[in-house]
Amino acid sequence: MAQSDTNVVVDRAQSKLSDLWTKEDYLAIWLGFIIIAVSLVAYFGFGPKDEFTAKIAAADQIQQAEAAKAPFKTIVWHDAAADKKSLKASSSAFGKFVSHWTKRPGSWKENPLDAFIRTEAQATALNEKAQPAYDAAKQATVAALAAAQQAETAAAAANFQDSILNDEAKTKIADWQAAKKKESSAKAKASNKPYNLLPTLIGVCLFFIVAFGAGVRLMGKSFIGFAKGFFIVFIVTVLAYLLGNHAISKQYGFGAEAWGILLGMLVANTLGTPKWVLPACQVEFFIKTGLVLLGAEVLFGKILAIGVPGIFVAWVVTPTVLICTYIFGQTVLKMPSKTLNIVVSADMSVCGTSAAIATAAACRAKKEELTLSIGMSLVFTAIMMIVMPAFIKAVGIPEILGGAWIGGTIDSTGAVAAAGAFLGEKAMYVAATIKMIQNVMIGVTAFCVALYWTMRVERTAGTQVGAGEIWHRFPKFVLGFLAASILFSVLDSSLGKDLSAALVDQGAVRGGTRLLRDWFFALSFAAIGLSTNFRELAVYFKGGKPVILYVCGQSFNLLLTLTMAYLMFYVVFPEITASI
Repeated sequence: MAQSDTNVVVDRAQSKLSDLWTKEDYLAIWLGFIIIAVSLVAYFGFGPKDEFTAKIAAADQIQQAEAAKAPFKTIVWHDAAADKKSLKASSSAFGKFVSHWTKRPGSWKENPLDAFIRTEAQATALNEKAQPAYDAAKQATVAALAAAQQAETAAAAANFQDSILNDEAKTKIADWQAAKKKESSAKAKASNKPYNLLPTLIGVCLFFIVAFGAGVRLMGKSFIGFAKGFFIVFIVTVLAYLLGNHAISKQYGFGAEAWGILLGMLVANTLGTPKWVLPACQVEFFIKTGLVLLGAEVLFGKILAIGVPGIFVAWVVTPTVLICTYIFGQTVLKMPSKTLNIVVSADMSVCGTSAAIATAAACRAKKEELTLSIGMSLVFTAIMMIVMPAFIKAVGIPEILGGAWIGGTIDSTGAVAAAGAFLGEKAMYVAATIKMIQNVMIGVTAFCVALYWTMRVERTAGTQVGAGEIWHRFPKFVLGFLAASILFSVLDSSLGKDLSAALVDQGAVRGGTRLLRDWFFALSFAAIGLSTNFRELAVYFKGGKPVILYVCGQSFNLLLTLTMAYLMFYVVFPEITASI
């Protein structure tokens, strides 16, 4: 080999190695895993693992003894279950510290300042107003417990051999559990505390400047330039949270993500986003880091817990809808942009904005195409979040079927949980689990799109496409998402259900990764808005084809998901449905 050829090979190898600390995808992985590592060390290395293990073992013994004694879950059994559920690693000093310094503007109705500052007098007034309802709820719980104890005692007197008495005991115990939930909700409303979020917001803003600014500098860009502009991005994000937490916005599911895009676009298309702000609009860096953290919430154990029906709904319907929608866009609508077509199709069929970002990276879609897709997704998500639960209740669709339908069609994970909760606990569980299963498709979709785009769409006649080109096209941050999912899935399965819930879900996730993941997503939407010009989007709206594509694709998705959910949960695997 000639010396010049050798130098070229060495230069390419060094370039690929330097990608690990100079390219956005890899930096998103590093930042995401630094956050994950800190969370795991705090909650596992210095957390209450041994204490929780002992308490769970004691509660398990009680539940086993009660299960052997009675053919239903007794009062003592439920008390032991409540003891285990109360174990939350995020209640530790570290958890409280992280929660405090990642807080977002709170709920408000009339005065927007209430979202930032609550005085001692205001907290006291709110508590006094809610106290009568809390007292009534406590009395109702006491009465329900007395009735449950009486019914259980009667069943025990008959040695639990009388089915009528057993059923009566189960009913009364269920009523007591429902009363406890109402009491817990009433207690939360009567436990308001004073706060001042202004120092918190300043602190988290500075943290983001350092964290993302370091990445920007490694990419060869100006740290100072990023820091100056980031204050504007952060202010828009805070305002988006403020408007998203207003009572009316929360009622209609119009959250901080949608407000971030709207506010950003309002600035960009009226006053105009100053040029010195644009270096801080690191849309993909923000959201890719958030997607790496999202992987911590995709657990294989929970996927398997709901069984084959959920997998069929998520992994059969999703690719079918994506492929059919893309073909429809190309052959029927004659979409002028293939990249816009595939991004909209993935956004609508897989899991909303997360899939759109991964797909856009895989096919090299334009920023305006991604913005358009995300904007439509947020609007339709808000509509479906309200309309679907109301429709499901109106026509009498079973709760589990309704939850599966919601989980497979509504794009946003948060909106899925909220819509499912409107139907009931089981619907919320099924909906959230199916959405989690669907989230796994993010990586698969990105890989398949990268493969298809490299080998078919952009391939020129007579050329051969190697694995290197496919690897170059593949969005690397997806590897971080998958790695986080595998890591947390291993932890989840090795710890057992209860200890995992206490340390992983109620610790490293809710007390760490999710807190920052929500912020990162909100920052990305504000940045999208600030860097988007309506005139640039108008070109892609020509003829209304993107909207038609989304509506037709989502209509097909709704029909196919409902059909598959009914077949899987009520025809093929009814025994799994009965056990949920």
